[in-house]
Amino acid sequence: MKEIIEFWPLLIAAAAIVSISVYGCYVFINKPTDEQLHKVKEWLLFAVAEAEKELGSGTGQLKLRYTYDMFLTKFPYLSKFISFEIFSKLVDEALDEFKHLLEINGSISAYVEGE
Repeated sequence: MKEIIEFWPLLIAAAAIVSISVYGCYVFINKPTDEQLHKVKEWLLFAVAEAEKELGSGTGQLKLRYTYDMFLTKFPYLSKFISFEIFSKLVDEALDEFKHLLEINGSISAYVEGE
C-alpha cells in the first residue's frame, strides 16, 4: 500500500498515456475510408443539385454553406475528419461533374430549373 501512495503520480501518468494511446488508435481506425469518401462524393452530386435548385445561380458561397450544412446533417461523424477546406475542394469536384451532367442530360437540367 505504501508503494501505491508513493508512486501515485506515476500511476496516473501511466493511465493517462494508455488512455491517450487507446483514443489515438480509435480515431485512426475510424478515419474515413476510400469507400466512405466515394459515397460522400456521390452524395455531393445530389447536394450540389439541390443547392442549385434552391438558391439558383450567382450564389456560390451560399450554396457552399448550404451543402456544408446538409453534409453536417447527413455525415456528422465524418465532419470530425474532413475540414471545411477539404469539403470545399470536394464540392468543387462535384460541381465540375454536375456541370458536365447538365450538358449531357436534359432531365437534370429540367429538374434543377423546376420544369
